[in-house]
Amino acid sequence: MKLLPIVSLLFLSMSILTAGDYAMAATHPAITPNDIMHFESLKQPVLADSGTTLAVEVSPDRGDSHGLVKSLTSTKTFSVDGGSKPKISADGRFVAFSVKTPLLEREKASKKKKKKLKSGMVLLDTQTGKETRFERVKKFEFNQSASHLAIWFEVDKDKSDQKDKQESAAGDKSEEVKVDKFDKGSPFELVVLKNGTRQKVAHVTDYYFDKSGKHLVVASNNTKAKVHQLVLFKLSNNTREIVRQYNNQQIGHVSLSDDGQYIGFTHGAADVAPYGRPYNLSLFNIETSEVNATPTSKQWQLNRYTKLRFSEDSQRLFFGRVPQVSQQLALATIDKQEDLFDESIVTGQRKLRIWHGDDARIKPNEVKQYEKEQKRTYLAVLHLDSNNLVQLADETVPDVALEEQTRFVLASSDIPYRKMITWAGFYRDYYLIDLNTGRKSLVLTQQPSSAEPIISPNERYVTYFQQGHVYLYQISADRRTNLTKDLKVSFANEDHDYPSNAPGYGFGPWLKDDAGLLLYDKYDIWQVNTQSHEAFKLTAGKGRKQGIQYRVTGLVDDKNHPDVFAIDQQVLLHGYNERTKGDGYYLATLGIAGVKTLMEGDYKLKTLARSKNADTLVFSKERYDQFADLYTAEYLAPQKANKQTDLDAQKRQFNWGKSELVHWTNGDGQPLDGVLIKPTNYVEGQRYPVLVYFYRFMSDRLHAFPPMKINHRPNFAWYADNGYAIFLPDIRFEVGYPGATSVQALTSGVQKIIEMGVADPDAIGIQGHSWGGYQTAFAVTQTHIFKAAVSGAPVANMTSAYSGIRLGSGLARQFQYETGQSRIGESLFSAPQKYIENSPVFYAERIETPMMIMFGDKDDAVPWEQGIELYLAMRRAGKDVVFLQYRDEPHHLKKYANKLDYSIRMMEYFDHYLKGKPAPSWLTQGEAYTEYKQAD
Repeated sequence: MKLLPIVSLLFLSMSILTAGDYAMAATHPAITPNDIMHFESLKQPVLADSGTTLAVEVSPDRGDSHGLVKSLTSTKTFSVDGGSKPKISADGRFVAFSVKTPLLEREKASKKKKKKLKSGMVLLDTQTGKETRFERVKKFEFNQSASHLAIWFEVDKDKSDQKDKQESAAGDKSEEVKVDKFDKGSPFELVVLKNGTRQKVAHVTDYYFDKSGKHLVVASNNTKAKVHQLVLFKLSNNTREIVRQYNNQQIGHVSLSDDGQYIGFTHGAADVAPYGRPYNLSLFNIETSEVNATPTSKQWQLNRYTKLRFSEDSQRLFFGRVPQVSQQLALATIDKQEDLFDESIVTGQRKLRIWHGDDARIKPNEVKQYEKEQKRTYLAVLHLDSNNLVQLADETVPDVALEEQTRFVLASSDIPYRKMITWAGFYRDYYLIDLNTGRKSLVLTQQPSSAEPIISPNERYVTYFQQGHVYLYQISADRRTNLTKDLKVSFANEDHDYPSNAPGYGFGPWLKDDAGLLLYDKYDIWQVNTQSHEAFKLTAGKGRKQGIQYRVTGLVDDKNHPDVFAIDQQVLLHGYNERTKGDGYYLATLGIAGVKTLMEGDYKLKTLARSKNADTLVFSKERYDQFADLYTAEYLAPQKANKQTDLDAQKRQFNWGKSELVHWTNGDGQPLDGVLIKPTNYVEGQRYPVLVYFYRFMSDRLHAFPPMKINHRPNFAWYADNGYAIFLPDIRFEVGYPGATSVQALTSGVQKIIEMGVADPDAIGIQGHSWGGYQTAFAVTQTHIFKAAVSGAPVANMTSAYSGIRLGSGLARQFQYETGQSRIGESLFSAPQKYIENSPVFYAERIETPMMIMFGDKDDAVPWEQGIELYLAMRRAGKDVVFLQYRDEPHHLKKYANKLDYSIRMMEYFDHYLKGKPAPSWLTQGEAYTEYKQAD
């Protein structure tokens, strides 16, 4: 495809409305930004393991959240002021919420005071309704038997500093001991939930509940006083015992075996700085009170980042080691006269980073990864019965995916491909490691990092997607089988329009005893027998015939114990109808082809949680005109759900538009879909100003309730209530010509809504951000159909952006153009013309559409200089352009003042150009640079 020429569209005689004709009936108040700020949404719904209690954070776009708690076995409902991020005890009786400092207090606080503001916590007893509040809490956790709550507090620096001064005045020698912040502990409380009694421990640096509910172990390190204690709580009778005490050993990480036999803990010399402190690993036998040393190695050491994890059968202890522990390097210092002329000392103070052509990572990415690499340890396993220590990971294969395996683990390495990440994307080699011997077996070479293989629950098989097919690797026989080669359907993503190999659709759950597994094509679910390799469509082909994408849903969220299904078990499916854009829940029985419809319709369903020890399901149901409230039901009966929230009541006070599906065909004969949101109080036959908002595929938002937030996107409800229609078209790209194919989809879609009689052809605006911002900027160089454009964080010049840096990750941007979202498919030097043809800046003279460009000048994804390039090109060409530079902001605006400011200016901009309203002064005159008085 060649670059599109200027699109000249001729329109038939149409009725054109004046601004006054857009007045809405005054049956409800008009939506304002203030209404959006107050509009509440639901975050993080959590179910008790027992399935008896539901908790959720209710959060306005601006302001203070509150916690909502509902009993699912009674009519009890509780509201907790300030509550967020809920956790529920396993039995559902207690709910704990984080509590932030109120927004007003945060906004009024000085920068210095803001740093001292800490979150609190509130504990709710759902039987009595009693709330207990705690201040300065950094972490809280229920134990798995729901008998106790651990609360770990922040250090109160003001009190700590005051105590240090008092001790210093009293001549306390402990003041001479300087404690590294890594070694400093803080207060800890253990709360007995049935009666509220508390036990306190000072100077806590780590703690651990066992999963059986028997014990809690706490590490307490008072470094100044040289008192380092390992404290064991027996939860059955709430007794505590100091089981180990040192005066010179800093206790590091702690853990417990679930059989109640061992405490695992690390410890190292307290007088050694923690950065380079070697640690030892010890096992404390709870029954005999003996401390058992563990095997050591000259090649591997433990450090301060070593964490411990017992297997659930208490047979193995996993922990991380490193090849060497050493202290941090320091820059040379000048201490005496001759140092001023010592070349090694003077150059030792250099500020230099050397970028070598053969570096595995480019320097900005290396810098970003530095902290992670400092904390990296290499997994080892200690077999407790034999006291046999096996090193699993190493510097060539560093990453191990540890679940609850007993013989094999999957491991991977991206080290051979780190250099090619720059231009080719992300790849890994995958290995199987024998837990008993540490032997590594290479399974996959140069596998895309997004296509991770999975190991079967009984560790007999590994399954993976590669080059369009699903393979089964039988570990014992070292045999690979292509499971899909004869199935006559694609298992590669059929909508993939990137210059890279299409990924697969993923895998469903395994069957019991590794007897089979479920596979996904675009629409249907296949059940495969791992012995015979025979496969059949569990969904009986209904998915492809009816355009329904079926997936297993309602699984328990437990990474260590993923759901495994019996051969004849009934399972819940979620279905998305690609034609109607509606969702449904369906029932399937493993081993039998066919699905039963439980509920389906013109709405969107999202499965949110399922209880671990009961068959309770939480899901949301929404439409464009119906808030996504929460429902609970039995796992296999969502059609009989009970509605648990009614935040839709907020919406009912306003006029609300309607959404509808639009179909059209672009110039290449390709069918496309989009969503048209009509203005509130829409009148058939009248024409309205239109805002086009897009990115890639948008039609699946037909039944989505619009997010009621102020951010970098236009708020659909606000625009619809202000007399706009909103159009969300799908974009399908062609590799090498992303700009041209985007313009083709946009213009053909806009022509469709003009032909429908909805759009005023002289009042069509376009807004996009990031990839959508690029498409917006490019579109107006190729067509004059848009009368105003707002482009957020766009790439303007692919030739300069190609070798830019993504500051958030430190990665080069080259891979994004050669294999990723920008879809050029070749390097800049092999196809320079394509980079030019797809760059808006080279066609700035063609632009006739007024444009507002927005960037944060700390953009961590797109170099903000791209906005400057576009602005300067349009300025030089004498075009109508305004550039909003939000200071110290990243790719998406974070500061609320800036989000609100941008939203208001965007509305003013479109109101002026599309509705004829007077232009605000900032648009006609700009704003002079001003420095403001700094707050004290």
